[in-house]
Amino acid sequence: MKYASQKVALAYFLVAMALFAIQVLGGLLAGWIYVSPNTLSELLPFNVIRMLHTNSLIVWLLLGFFGAAYYLVPEESERELYSVKLAWIQLAILVVGTLGAVVSYLVGIHGGREFLEQPLWVKLGILVAAVIFLVNISLTVLAGRKTAITNVLLMGLWMLSLLWIFAFINPSNLSLDKMYWWFIVHLWVEGTWELVMAAILAFLLLKLTGVDREVIEKWLYVIVATALFSGILGTGHHFYWIGLPAYWQWIGSIFSTLEVAPFFAMMSFAFLMVWKGRRNHPNKAALLWSLGSSTVAFFGAGVWGFLHTLHGVNYYTHGTQVTAAHGHLAFYGAYVALNLAIFTYAMPVLRGREPYNQVLNMASFWLMTGGVAFMTFVLTFAGTIQTHLQRVMGDYYMDVQSQLDLFYMMRFGAGVAVVLGALLFIYSLLVPGRELVAQGKAEQAPEGGAA
Repeated sequence: MKYASQKVALAYFLVAMALFAIQVLGGLLAGWIYVSPNTLSELLPFNVIRMLHTNSLIVWLLLGFFGAAYYLVPEESERELYSVKLAWIQLAILVVGTLGAVVSYLVGIHGGREFLEQPLWVKLGILVAAVIFLVNISLTVLAGRKTAITNVLLMGLWMLSLLWIFAFINPSNLSLDKMYWWFIVHLWVEGTWELVMAAILAFLLLKLTGVDREVIEKWLYVIVATALFSGILGTGHHFYWIGLPAYWQWIGSIFSTLEVAPFFAMMSFAFLMVWKGRRNHPNKAALLWSLGSSTVAFFGAGVWGFLHTLHGVNYYTHGTQVTAAHGHLAFYGAYVALNLAIFTYAMPVLRGREPYNQVLNMASFWLMTGGVAFMTFVLTFAGTIQTHLQRVMGDYYMDVQSQLDLFYMMRFGAGVAVVLGALLFIYSLLVPGRELVAQGKAEQAPEGGAA
């Protein structure tokens, strides 16, 4: 660790991992309700469990982004953070807001808009926290060295925060409501978050491979250009069926197909940098997560997104389990795995230790990735059957659901693997390995004595 102020990132990572555990456990419970629908139906209804699952996902990913920024910006800018105190205040606001949202959901208070269910005071708290973050990071970057990584990261985080303003706009017209809603949901995950992902991935590859900064920066700008070019108008694939003009069917279809490009570029970028660098970095686990993130993101966001983004296909598949398959693999690859990559790289540094428990960490990668991949295949098959029976043949929704029980049971099994992998990941980062325990005892032993 080069700068003392980087230490604040550790607190963000720890809170994010706690929410990560809650998120996957909530997802497992939701998956079981598909198998046994009356589970906790009176005590904890499915809609509340789903809100906790999706909201905790978004919050812990954002905390990971903020922590990553607080870790990498001082190194890139070659100076301490503008204010560590502001970073702690921001974290406190986010934690209080998260707890407040959870309590509100449990007592039936929520906004009703999917992913934006937070009460108004929580939304305002998130906005205040975002402003504090932007001031802190921007002043740090402006006073220090400017690099392509910090430029792209700041662009992504500024746009992310500004788009949050649409969370406060809730018009009575349903078409306008959905349009503004997609301005946040789509332009976050298929626009600004891609810039954040590209910046963090570039930083990791710079550290892990030893490739020249100039080479990495050129790739970074290409990825950013393709992400913005395709992602902004690609929002149109959500406008097909919400009352907007028919020309969005063509604009949405054309630009949505191009959204594969930035993810393919990121995957190519990651593997090419590792090949060019040929550096034997001691943190093999962080390198595995970095390569895995870019690869799974390409398949989840790129390939599975392309499968049903054209309006002629989306007409039948929208809102089926095909959508769930795409969403799970895309989020896991693009953002979950990336956050776990920066945690794996930075936490040993922040705690003043060499990378440890790498075998367990890499095992958690394969367990989680295998679980999410199997879940994706299962949901894809379930969605294909659902599309044919429900949307083509016209069978009733509940009649179709009863024929998908086997797929839901397999999806639950995949969820168990994901939860075990997540808990193993957290254990691997927080608990020192045997060799480090032995090393610590040896260092503490008196001179000439036995450890």
